[in-house]
Amino acid sequence: MPLFDKPLSELRDYRPERDEQPDFDEFWSGTLAEAAGFPLDARFMPYDAALRLVDVFDVRYSGWGGHRIAGWLIVPAGATEPLPTVVHYIGYGGGRGFPHDWLTTAVAGFATFVMDTRGQGSGGSPGDTPDPTGGQNAQTPGFMTRGVLDPADYYYRRVFTDAVRALDAAVEHPLVDASRLVIAGGSQGGGIATAVAGLRPGLVGAMIDVPFLTGFRRATEIVETLPYYEIARYLSIHRDHEEQVFRTLSYFDGMNFAARATTPALYSVALMDTTCPPSTVFGSYNHYAGPKDIKVWPYNKHEGGQTFQTREQLTWLRDVVKGD
Repeated sequence: MPLFDKPLSELRDYRPERDEQPDFDEFWSGTLAEAAGFPLDARFMPYDAALRLVDVFDVRYSGWGGHRIAGWLIVPAGATEPLPTVVHYIGYGGGRGFPHDWLTTAVAGFATFVMDTRGQGSGGSPGDTPDPTGGQNAQTPGFMTRGVLDPADYYYRRVFTDAVRALDAAVEHPLVDASRLVIAGGSQGGGIATAVAGLRPGLVGAMIDVPFLTGFRRATEIVETLPYYEIARYLSIHRDHEEQVFRTLSYFDGMNFAARATTPALYSVALMDTTCPPSTVFGSYNHYAGPKDIKVWPYNKHEGGQTFQTREQLTWLRDVVKGD
């Protein structure tokens, strides 16, 4: 795939107007307040992962609607003091998988918390969290149009709330240092991390790779790849729902969360990415209000930097997390 989006010289300054509803902040403060009414009830059960150099806990906590969310907590074996912690969010379709899938930040000396994504885990690594609440409208296969006619019903309202509650759950464990939390994710996970950065101040870092869930209208208009194509496919049938759909999506657009985020952030973008187009990534990045940097991978698609980006992240983590 050749370069198809704006040239890099334009992308670096690309800051599109945000579609933001006047009650955006009220919507999210009310959503999180509603979730806080349910006991968190975080549980950490020792788990035999057959890994000698880390200790693993099978996690359960209450997310949106009090629904039980699964996760992992992985810490260096024998740790006795609170550790800086990386909270990971997962790409589209994937579940929490197995502890051995998440060892990089743990062997770098961090506690590692992995949030399972409700209703997912059958399109990649396995998951263990159902989504008891469905949307009120017909939908295309996937998650992008589940409840898309009303922001209160939309699927990602539940996911983003689960993700904020994951931070609350993580700090319930004595080996997690509440003052040194970093969030991380790629693709869908990057979109979730952007939302959390905008909703939860006081974090020490956010690692946001090739983020999904940002610039919905532009992405839907310039690529025909999944998952954004789920929106176009829905609208190709429900031709009279366009205004309603994009109004709902505006409550979940990464650009609107980025404009509220003050956490130091490390982004990545791939210039041949037809899944999360570069202009949508730069739209989020250029609106991001906190200290930030971006690593550009000119010849990559949605895989982005992969292990090269991991190397960048480990160096960045070492610098951003103080007191270790």
